[in-house]
Amino acid sequence: MAEKRVGSVVEQDKTGKGKQAENKGHCATCHHPEPKGHGTMAVPPAYSDLGKSAKDIFCKGYGFGALKLDIKTKSQSGVEFATSGSSNTDTGKSGGHLETKYKLTDLGISFNQKWNSDNTLTTELTMEDQLAKGLKLGLDASFVPNTGKKSAKLKTGYKRDYINVGCDLAFDMDGPTVHAAAVLGYEGWLAGYQLAFDTAKSKLTQNNFALGYKAGDFQLHTNVNDGTEFGGSIYQKVNSNLETAVHLAWTAGSNNTRFGIGAKYQLDKDASLSAKVNNACLVGVGYTQTLRPGAKLTLSALIDGKNVNGGGHKVGMGFERRTDKKCEKKAMQDMNAEPSCDTTKMQ
Repeated sequence: MAEKRVGSVVEQDKTGKGKQAENKGHCATCHHPEPKGHGTMAVPPAYSDLGKSAKDIFCKGYGFGALKLDIKTKSQSGVEFATSGSSNTDTGKSGGHLETKYKLTDLGISFNQKWNSDNTLTTELTMEDQLAKGLKLGLDASFVPNTGKKSAKLKTGYKRDYINVGCDLAFDMDGPTVHAAAVLGYEGWLAGYQLAFDTAKSKLTQNNFALGYKAGDFQLHTNVNDGTEFGGSIYQKVNSNLETAVHLAWTAGSNNTRFGIGAKYQLDKDASLSAKVNNACLVGVGYTQTLRPGAKLTLSALIDGKNVNGGGHKVGMGFERRTDKKCEKKAMQDMNAEPSCDTTKMQ
């Protein structure tokens, strides 16, 4: 009898554990919302990136009055090369730059060198996430051989949940200048402040404030620069193919208000169409086509709506070529892919 009781208790214990496991598995797979907790907040963007989604609608996909060529490649050793050249169709002036970048991933160090057609040499050394998680340290130095002008900048940045701060110390012939910015984020709300202080003149040369809100596919951004420049923008992703944006800006003591509306429509996975118009009746149109993985062509035009027949319009063209293992692999996959056949559409 004692053995039967012990066996019954053990069996009940196993059954209880089994039910607990079943209940645990059921809770893990059920569709009930999890109880709200503290969770983690995404790191807010840097001050310069506030309102970036709306800025991209008005800036990317256009190149009025210029012919531009961008080429990027990466060697097997991990060295990245980038070269860019452009020519202004109005003045005929041309310019370009050559850039090399190398990363030591294990040490969190990146080394960047750049030379442009103005004969300016720039070197940048950056270390990230080594001394502390989220901490970024950098040193920039530039030199102009023709004039002998030299400058340097010490850069620091720290970003974690709810906060993104940065402080740069720029050195030149006139004396050091302090640039600092901070952005706080909480439940979609963003607040930022930016300043620049000239130590040689003991003067605050920049005093900017920004406030924004981000919720899913909607973004709102407002800013005040030096207490005289006011601006705002709204970004809305209507669906997976259409993005829209509106921006507004004005200056205190002036009746000149600047207003613009822009949109970007993804025609298919390889082509997109952009358009924008402002209160001066300047209409911009851009078309971007991915010719193959890593190769992109951009055509754009700016039309003066107030003087359509009088000329003064501008056109532009840009070509971007990027070659690395990912692009070459994607190109080979596209070349070797067999066309799909949907029998339901052939009847």
